[in-house]
Amino acid sequence: MTYKFFLDKRPHNALTYQEYMNQFIEEVENPPVDFKSEEDRKRYEHKKLNLQRSKRIEKYFSPSDELRQAVSKITEPQLWMMITESWCGDSAQNIPYFAKTAELNPLINFRIILRDTNADIMDNFLTNGTRSIPKLVVFNESGDVLFDWGPRPKPALNLFRELKEKGLEKKQILDELHLWYGRNKGQAVQKEIIGLLNRFIK
Repeated sequence: MTYKFFLDKRPHNALTYQEYMNQFIEEVENPPVDFKSEEDRKRYEHKKLNLQRSKRIEKYFSPSDELRQAVSKITEPQLWMMITESWCGDSAQNIPYFAKTAELNPLINFRIILRDTNADIMDNFLTNGTRSIPKLVVFNESGDVLFDWGPRPKPALNLFRELKEKGLEKKQILDELHLWYGRNKGQAVQKEIIGLLNRFIK
């Protein structure tokens, strides 16, 4: 099945990673004078942290030889559609790895769709009935879905579940989760990208 939004080329015309980051920087450097709500103020604080996280990954991440080899198997055009929002901590900790991976092969068109203004697209790719982000959906040139990923690497999903079962508060869970991301340095997400490419790209 080819989705109407794909035929309409909405993802094709969505943000490039650089455009997304430029917009992200603009949001952080030019906050509103007055926030509409406490939730908006908290989201802004999250954005500031997230920008630092993403920039750190951009600076230090170097794709492994195994990842480079897996990406080189792509011989036909693909569209990598990433659904996200800049306030999302998991997005900040994962998207730079996908963006850097996409740069390894010119046949990959990496585009970013903002969830909150594209709910109709998001609702096709729910996780356990929720609009969890980040969510990567990979299409071939005809619009067939080759595979998807998200919203976290499996070890991070397991950690979140374990901490929740222990009864920790949300802030404690997120603090532990971001400590895990910092220590893992993208190893888990690289492994999962390699696994997906080796499985679905022949």
